[in-house]
Amino acid sequence: MASVTLADRPHVIVLGNEKGGSGKSTTSIHIIVALLREGYRVGAMDLDARQGTLAGTLAARRHFVESKKVALPLPEFCAVHRSALDHRLDAEAEERARFDEAFGGLAAADVVVIDCPGADTYLSRYGHSQADTLITPINDSFVDFSMLAKVDPENHDIVHPSIYSEMVWEARKQRFSRDRGRMDWIVMRNRLAAVEARNKRDVGETLESLAKRIGFRTLKGFGERVIFRELYLQGLTLMDVREANVGISLGLSHIAARNEVRALVGAIKLPAPKMPLVA
Repeated sequence: MASVTLADRPHVIVLGNEKGGSGKSTTSIHIIVALLREGYRVGAMDLDARQGTLAGTLAARRHFVESKKVALPLPEFCAVHRSALDHRLDAEAEERARFDEAFGGLAAADVVVIDCPGADTYLSRYGHSQADTLITPINDSFVDFSMLAKVDPENHDIVHPSIYSEMVWEARKQRFSRDRGRMDWIVMRNRLAAVEARNKRDVGETLESLAKRIGFRTLKGFGERVIFRELYLQGLTLMDVREANVGISLGLSHIAARNEVRALVGAIKLPAPKMPLVA
């Protein structure tokens, strides 16, 4: 990776947090497909090869394409496995080498989307340190908020940032030290309820306060919609419904969900594709 200049390097979007069930993989596949459809050459990396959620989703998508004879866009993909070496430093060196080799294979992409495990691993930390854009989905509740900071239960004041927030700060420093690159951190509030409630308002206000303190942007993410689960097993997204012909009629809820995806992609500060593809 050292031979790749910052100007030639793909824009790296990392999906990361240390809590499962926040919609990270759903967000990943929708970003990947949305960017492919906008003419970007997209690479995808799964850093949790043992769990293989993104890998499985993309495998299901490829199977759908091949079995149904439907032309849907697909990214270049690779999974990075953790080292089995016992010595920590040797294992970390092997994982760095595996990551760098995989990333180098995606060097022709405009954007590389990296799905990190929902746990603290060396591969996850190394992946975070590559990010131009870090997207951290959280469920819209104080249960998930604890991943970012400890909050006083009485008045919702922020007591101190969490271990994950401190890890992101270290990743930012590593990124800047390596190539002077800067990380744009987006915290995305997922599974938003349609009805305004006190808890929803309190989470939003506390999140904005934390954003100013540790340096991230907030974004309203995806609502709690059945359509995401309906499409997931086939590796499909809301942008594929018409072409895939899976018997789903786009209603107002589906259109709203697709607009949520477009708003997320629009919020990412992406350069134009190097060589736009012909639609």
